[in-house]
Amino acid sequence: MDEELINAATTLGELLSATSLTVTTAESCTAGWVGSALAAVSDSTRFYNCGFITYTDAAKQRILNVSPHTLANHSAVSEATVIEMARGVRSLAGDNIGIAVTGYAGPDGGDDGTPAGTVWFGWCLDDESVCTSQKWFRGNSEEVVRKAALYCITELTRIL
Repeated sequence: MDEELINAATTLGELLSATSLTVTTAESCTAGWVGSALAAVSDSTRFYNCGFITYTDAAKQRILNVSPHTLANHSAVSEATVIEMARGVRSLAGDNIGIAVTGYAGPDGGDDGTPAGTVWFGWCLDDESVCTSQKWFRGNSEEVVRKAALYCITELTRIL
């Protein structure tokens, strides 16, 4: 894990701790990088409860309660899906904030023509509102995952 990602996670962790907020992660294309960065922060149990890697559609449905209808009509890489992931993980863990990431890290994109590097982010807050964002990142799979994890963490810091 690189220094920039750890520094961003430390900044977020300090903010979460200062406001007594806790987070849980639901990750698909980032496969645990967001959670790993948060867990690498000293005394992260103050703000980070747990994380789920829901890589397949079946896992998204079974664990996070994402609707099969949403997946069929919008795909796993969509705003509708990331909203349900963020709400589902927040509800599942009982934390203040649910973080969700889904996308195509590469080398391939979606069957619908969505390019590799496309990533959706969702942050379900304490009041049940969900902030979303969609980004496209250049690079190989590992570079996309790293950039997506960094964006996810720094954007939540900005939102809070």
